[in-house]
Amino acid sequence: MNPQNACIVQRDFTILLETAHPQSDQARELIIPFAELVKSPPAFHTYKMTPLTLWSAAALGYSAEEILERLESVSRWNVPASLSQEVRGLIEKYGKLTLEPHDESGQFRLVSEDTELLTEIMSHKSLTAYQLCRLSNTELQVLGEYRGLLKQDLTRLGYPVMDLAGYKHGSPLSFTWRDKMNSLDGKGSKTFGLRDYQKEAASAFEGKDGFGGSGVLVLPCGAGKTIVGMAVMEKLQSEVLILTSNTTSVRQWIREIEQKTTIPAESIGEYSGHNKEVKPVTVATYQIMTHRKSKDSEFTHMKLFGERSWGLIVYDEVHLLPAPVFRATADIQATRRLGLTATLVREDGREEDVFSLIGPKRYELPWKELEQQGWIAEVDCKEVRVPMSDELKEAYMYAESRQKFRLASENPAKNKVVKRLLALHPNVPALIIGQYVGQLKAMAKELGVPLITGATSEQERLRLFTAFRQKEISTLVVSKVANFAVDLPDAALAIEVSGSFGSRQEEAQRLGRILRPKEGDNRAYFYTLVSEDSREQDFALKRQLFLIEQGYEYHVTGEREVASG
Repeated sequence: MNPQNACIVQRDFTILLETAHPQSDQARELIIPFAELVKSPPAFHTYKMTPLTLWSAAALGYSAEEILERLESVSRWNVPASLSQEVRGLIEKYGKLTLEPHDESGQFRLVSEDTELLTEIMSHKSLTAYQLCRLSNTELQVLGEYRGLLKQDLTRLGYPVMDLAGYKHGSPLSFTWRDKMNSLDGKGSKTFGLRDYQKEAASAFEGKDGFGGSGVLVLPCGAGKTIVGMAVMEKLQSEVLILTSNTTSVRQWIREIEQKTTIPAESIGEYSGHNKEVKPVTVATYQIMTHRKSKDSEFTHMKLFGERSWGLIVYDEVHLLPAPVFRATADIQATRRLGLTATLVREDGREEDVFSLIGPKRYELPWKELEQQGWIAEVDCKEVRVPMSDELKEAYMYAESRQKFRLASENPAKNKVVKRLLALHPNVPALIIGQYVGQLKAMAKELGVPLITGATSEQERLRLFTAFRQKEISTLVVSKVANFAVDLPDAALAIEVSGSFGSRQEEAQRLGRILRPKEGDNRAYFYTLVSEDSREQDFALKRQLFLIEQGYEYHVTGEREVASG
């Protein structure tokens, strides 16, 4: 017991962190590997341990004793004995069930030394469809076709499975890193070099003693997740299918692979709404994978999963993985699967499906740690409270719940604040990001700057993004199409004028647009504009949770303070 510590650990698995405590930052770093932030009022932040956060920690190598030691080191009072017992029980569950190969016919064994656990699993009515058969006291036979679905259901029932059944090698694809002098831009010297953390992430996916081969690598925006994906490809030397969020991202992957590896251009295919090429390296969009002619039709392009003997499937922005692709992923458990993301947060609560079907978290690098190393920019985050006019207040008062949020989001008074912020940061490459196209069109017109939305053609997007990178354009207004996979390394100012309710992942991705390292003081600025005394203000608190968990602080300010700088 130490009354001077920063946290209060409660028996209901919550941890209260006193934000003003001098040791709050150190305490946060100790608990975030196994707890997630759920509330962030000013005085105390509330973290929550769940079975999934504890199993993810176990997959990263944390033992129950290490977790409990960390809790004791940050807690003011003794950790409740009942909580310690439950933490040990949950951590013990990870690794208690293993899936192993059984014979050459593609069947598997579900193995556990706990014979009562296997008996309990056999008795579950929800698992009878999998035709489990008892081989011995410690083994159940599993048909190969049920490998993914069984893991998914067992995780939901509280029985995480460690999959040691192995993976097919896939068709070979031999390549190396390209020498910089011979790269497409003709610049640089020596061979391409990975940063230390990128090497660590790729090695963590590869794993040791048969534990690797599937899983998720969590790296901040701007950390080079594409490079890490290519590092895994280079280790495996096999054909690969890469799934990502949009056509812009597809082409960025292709460009990076062509520039940094010796894989010839004719071996790299784009599979999107524009092109349907299946090559040894194929980069496709999630949208094309989930396309179907009608609501009741089959998914037209799901056959891509079986088109070639892939040795690896990469899920870029894995937190966006659509439900239909989840189902296809359940069928391809014999293929190595790599998930890449800046945050494992899913607003639909399906993190457990990522855990069971893609694999556990293999590596995570805290955002602030990368900032301290100088690999990403230091960001000042501010929430600007914008008053509503009397006319808007009256409309807001009588509107329905959902309409209240939109009225507050599209508050016309935000336009004036945007102008002030742009004046406050002259000559800083800026992105104005929002949810509602009507609002963005009006703002772009008033500012006299280009607008990019979902309706903007790929050619026009490319032209505008290129002009921004080449400093021909200093400000862009962008819709949610810019949330993901937009490579604008010089962007140093982001102004968020509206968003998707309380989406934590969107907030993280938007801040990520300005994280690339900057010349000079390596500093960037993120402003989120929120209508004062509205539902938008409440949702903003939820949006900011993930970034607050990473150590970012939002300083709340008013319209007048912005005016004075």
